[in-house]
Amino acid sequence: MPRLVLASQSPARLATLKSAGVTPEVVVSGVDEDKVLADATDRFGELDPADAVLVLAQAKAEEVAARLEESWADAEAPADDSPAGAGSPETEAPADVIVVGCDSMLEIDGTIVGKPADAAAARERWRAMRGGKGVLHTGHWVVDLRDDAAGGTGGTLGSTSSTTVWFADIDDDEIDAYVATDEPLHVAGAFTIDGLGGPYVERIEGDHHGVVGISLPLLRELLGDLNIPWRALREA
Repeated sequence: MPRLVLASQSPARLATLKSAGVTPEVVVSGVDEDKVLADATDRFGELDPADAVLVLAQAKAEEVAARLEESWADAEAPADDSPAGAGSPETEAPADVIVVGCDSMLEIDGTIVGKPADAAAARERWRAMRGGKGVLHTGHWVVDLRDDAAGGTGGTLGSTSSTTVWFADIDDDEIDAYVATDEPLHVAGAFTIDGLGGPYVERIEGDHHGVVGISLPLLRELLGDLNIPWRALREA
């Protein structure tokens, strides 16, 4: 069974994978997102939202993959009599690791909106988008670290899931009460579809899982391109 490493600290992404029978190991990336986007803009010009999330997903997955490979090399190097740790992808050199990185952004009228800076920004965001719609873009990037014996391809590839979301026309009191839960401050676009914000999403067009933060159908397709069937990851 391949070992999936999730390069994200998102509880929603982890829960989504677990609900589908896949329990990844979590190794959070340390990339500077603003710098990654600035560097990409310098190289390629202004990025549209679908490309921006893909660039960030790639940076996260490849940073974690490089860090894992470095830690495995260090663990294999001669050291003192202390044995290397076991059971963690950061202290072993397993033959079957796949890394997936994700990033999400909400686009409204062509403008990218991320996590609100504070409660006031969250309230302003909701007052602007209530009764309207946006597109939630989630970039996915996969890095194949498996060795040849485990079927490794050395591949690194990705794609973006884009889902249109229609928001309910809620009043100011409802917005204030939702913002007071603190949930909108921790998620792209200041809303969830799988949490307290669910009642305020009237409908979507596209993949529900992409709005949560990781598109299971898209991930299945990307893994298929690396010759990994989804059933190989599922625990039951």
